[in-house]
Amino acid sequence: MNASLSIRKVEKRDEPYLAAIIRAVFEEHNAPKKGTVYSDPTTDYLYDLFENADSILWVAEWNQQLVGCCGVYPTEGLPIKTAELVKFYISPNARGFGIGKQLIKKSIASAKEMGYEKLYLESMPQFSKAVDFYNRLGFKSLEKAMGNSGHTSCSIWMLLSLETLED
Repeated sequence: MNASLSIRKVEKRDEPYLAAIIRAVFEEHNAPKKGTVYSDPTTDYLYDLFENADSILWVAEWNQQLVGCCGVYPTEGLPIKTAELVKFYISPNARGFGIGKQLIKKSIASAKEMGYEKLYLESMPQFSKAVDFYNRLGFKSLEKAMGNSGHTSCSIWMLLSLETLED
């Protein structure tokens, strides 16, 4: 790993770069654009979206370039003390260096610090490598969606119990 990696909170200036990374990952994997974060209008305004006190979005900057993000958000309709792990996307040139693992671990730690007990996520078969990663982290598959994300094209739903994780 290059020493020039930094993980920090999202800033307003990051918005167009993060939206481009997210949409490029969808295009790379030929994932559905409708009913997903690809077409979600908030994708262009992530700094604003994550100004919610019960949320956080971490971004990875590697060699002075934004290469990914991952965060925690209190999606409407989720059970009490449950948040959604959201916006986990890494540029192809930054994969395989542990950046994604650092982003997701930081997001999980933040969720615990914010008092959440469970983390929910939504994905799709096109992101099978990410789904395998979630399984290795301890996420368990669910039969149906939770909450009201509006991402109707997602067909994989998972939940992680934070109480069982070691710090």
